[in-house]
Amino acid sequence: MMHNADRLPRWRAALVVARRDFVAVLFSRAFFFFLLGPLFPVVVAGMAGGLGHRVANEAGSPTIGVAMEAGQTDAMIAAGMDLAPRLGGALPTLVPLARLEAGEEYDATASLTHKPGNLAAVATGTPDAPILTGPSDAISRWEAPLALVAATAAGHGPGPYPTVSLAATATSGAKAKAGQIATAQGAQVLLFLLTMLLAGMVLSNLVEEKGNKIIEILAAAIPLDALFLGKLFAMLGVSLVGIAVWGSVGGGIVWAGRAALPVLPDPAVGWPVFLALGVIYFAMAYLLLGSLFLAIGSMAATVREVQTLSMPVTMMQLLVYFFATYALTRPGSAVEWAAIVFPLSSPFTMLAKAAVSPALLPHLAAIAWQAFSVAVFIHLGARLFRRVVMKSGSAQRHKRHGLLARLRMART
Repeated sequence: MMHNADRLPRWRAALVVARRDFVAVLFSRAFFFFLLGPLFPVVVAGMAGGLGHRVANEAGSPTIGVAMEAGQTDAMIAAGMDLAPRLGGALPTLVPLARLEAGEEYDATASLTHKPGNLAAVATGTPDAPILTGPSDAISRWEAPLALVAATAAGHGPGPYPTVSLAATATSGAKAKAGQIATAQGAQVLLFLLTMLLAGMVLSNLVEEKGNKIIEILAAAIPLDALFLGKLFAMLGVSLVGIAVWGSVGGGIVWAGRAALPVLPDPAVGWPVFLALGVIYFAMAYLLLGSLFLAIGSMAATVREVQTLSMPVTMMQLLVYFFATYALTRPGSAVEWAAIVFPLSSPFTMLAKAAVSPALLPHLAAIAWQAFSVAVFIHLGARLFRRVVMKSGSAQRHKRHGLLARLRMART
């Protein structure tokens, strides 16, 4: 057995274990098929989304309601029908909303609130001075086609076209906040799914090496803390490779169908910082959960025992996710602070906080606290492994040696 002086330093030992496990898992056939598993649902979901968007477009395209004086409304509808083939879908279908009396006013905003059918905007005023009311992104796109329709309805020649006044519906701060909360919730769900999907590899790897006694040989050669740390970072590296592959395929599908997707609300810290924090918090969540799985694996001798022991941890992680989601609804409260301080829920809570709050300094403190918690969990897991596995193995060896000595004494 090697003496402590002959052992590698902890960081070098951890690097050796990480490189060994990373290469062994990454170039195995099982990892290739593991990568293919989640891709099939992504492909099917992308195809289903594209078909659903096409069906939605064909089943109900947006319409613009016209509310002008009786003759003007009819003239606008007729001009729209006449120009529709030439505009090539640049202008939605015009539908009559009201035929007003001279001097009668019409509340376009109220019509949009009730949204009969697929009403997307309302044209009021007169063909000489039309007013288009609706969402700003839509009416700015339909301004020029509507001017052409209005000019045709007014009996003008090829020009000049009337100026279309735009009455955009403003986006309130409450709506922007709701969008950021939706981004935060989506990030929490994605972080939870990726962590639970990929953290199980730590368990399977440890149980396999326990079965063939490799883990005991490694534990006798290098410090247990370095062994556990190396295994965790190897599995983290493999997980990041898997996420990169899935992200590339999913990004390609999203890029191909970007026209059918809604615009995602921007997080409070901006997308570049938010994505960087997402990678960091995934690594922390993975290391925290993986260190717990290593402790579980140290107490399990078979795959069946792993499944039995890991079920409570899985249920606990689900409760942690619900706790972090609930903390999102109580900003600044003791619940949110508890979710930030508790190591297992801290990555989920802080990633959601990045979506709704622009402050960056709290993330530095949270990441430092999570890294410290990872070190503590690894140390406790290594002590548990040494007590449960290594001492039990030593006791069994002493027992065998004692039995052989008694047999020799009996022969003499």
